[in-house]
Amino acid sequence: MNYRHSFHAGNSADVVKHSLLIALVRALQQKDSALTLIDTHSGCGLYDLGGDEAQRTGEAAQGVLRAFADTNPLLDDYRSAVRAVNGGGGPHLYPGSPRFLSQLLRPQDFLILNEKHPEDVAALRSAMRDTPAAVHHRDAYELWLAMVPPRTPRGVVVVDPPYEQMDERARITATLAAAMRKWAHGVTVIWFPLKDRATHTRWKEKLGKLGIPKLLCVEHWLYDSDQPGIYNGAGLFFVNPPYAFTQALPPLLEALRAALAPEGHNGEITNQWLGD
Repeated sequence: MNYRHSFHAGNSADVVKHSLLIALVRALQQKDSALTLIDTHSGCGLYDLGGDEAQRTGEAAQGVLRAFADTNPLLDDYRSAVRAVNGGGGPHLYPGSPRFLSQLLRPQDFLILNEKHPEDVAALRSAMRDTPAAVHHRDAYELWLAMVPPRTPRGVVVVDPPYEQMDERARITATLAAAMRKWAHGVTVIWFPLKDRATHTRWKEKLGKLGIPKLLCVEHWLYDSDQPGIYNGAGLFFVNPPYAFTQALPPLLEALRAALAPEGHNGEITNQWLGD
């Protein structure tokens, strides 16, 4: 799958991912102790929805624009975060995960960003220059292992790769297993696209055999039946999500499903604990 994010910024996957990231970090911040937020595949940080790449796909119309047209108050935090990079107005610019995470920082928290693509890391540094984020230009999986456990009492690792490499899932699985040996109680979020159901099911089975006691899988299926050969949705794995997050999840997922369902489809968002 070719997933250069400038073509897909603000799509339905972004709405789900960023809404859940906000909810997760806010749940963790119910405790005062410091957090380190680590984003391994940060991208450019900020995207122009009026630019050629975003306009070529038009995916924001089925994502962030649907969220803005919706009135459910459970999406208010998401909409407010998007407005914050647009001077309080409508979504002309779309914040990537780094900008969402930077808005959530408290004085005691830290934000570590990483991007391997040389052009994108330059754009990322520019997009984050008004934030306290530390920006790295390294291999994502090397950085992931190097940064855990963080120096703060708690932390979150966000893994959001483009899935352009055939071995991406294998690298995530191996790195997660190694990271858990170093940081068994750490919180990790892994984004994934949903295209081929059989491939995804096999990967879930492999992750479920890692012996992680708390591994939650959220899947957002856009259509009422699989559409062969195309993008069918996306989801997130959550390792060690806090109780406050999982308890508040069902109504938020329903709000996202309703806002993002394509014309003629109800869509589906599920959450399932994985394991042996």
